[in-house]
Amino acid sequence: MNGSETRNPGADGEPVQYDEEYGPSVGVGPHPEPWPADERYDPELLAHGDRRNVVDRYRYWKREAIVADLDTRRHDFHVAVENWTHDFNIGSVVRTANAFLAGKVHIVGKRRWNRRGAMVTDRYQHIVHHPDVAALADWARAEELPIIGIDNLPGAVPLETTELPRRCVLLFGQEGPGLTDEAWKHAELVCSIAQFGSTRSINAGAAAAIAMHTWIRAHAEIG
Repeated sequence: MNGSETRNPGADGEPVQYDEEYGPSVGVGPHPEPWPADERYDPELLAHGDRRNVVDRYRYWKREAIVADLDTRRHDFHVAVENWTHDFNIGSVVRTANAFLAGKVHIVGKRRWNRRGAMVTDRYQHIVHHPDVAALADWARAEELPIIGIDNLPGAVPLETTELPRRCVLLFGQEGPGLTDEAWKHAELVCSIAQFGSTRSINAGAAAAIAMHTWIRAHAEIG
């Protein structure tokens, strides 16, 4: 793999391969021959091993094949996040959206965002850019998807006692200021997350994970 190197031995005494993009080596080595004939498999990965952070069912698969398979199972919720200050939490939101198989992630505002926290999961997640909240709202209206804001400000209703729509867009604001006034204007509903400690808010990436998992508990097929 490009950029890989051997660092200190691991717990088992064997050298640990480290990759600049993926981090400590994970996964499997070269596939024993004969190789699978299925066109979804990548000859390079079969020959050299698959060190990507993917679940076992996708070992040795081409990235395009993984995305195509995910597309057959994606959930009915979308995730949107406002990006006015290059919030580093956006990468974490993308990673969580991939874990919960969101339909798409929508970046609202600045096109560029910090991908480091995504841990390469943006390769498997559809990401769409909208220049502003009004453009997102136009898209959501055309798709008949209500926008559900997540923010702990006056006027929000408790997420814990609210049933999220099966088809919806979960919209998150920036770390600190939260949703903009324009986002509130276009949201059909704004939900808050119950807190019991001393701080006024929780990390934006954590709030997104809680909201997505709330949708999962209500609508996803488990098992």
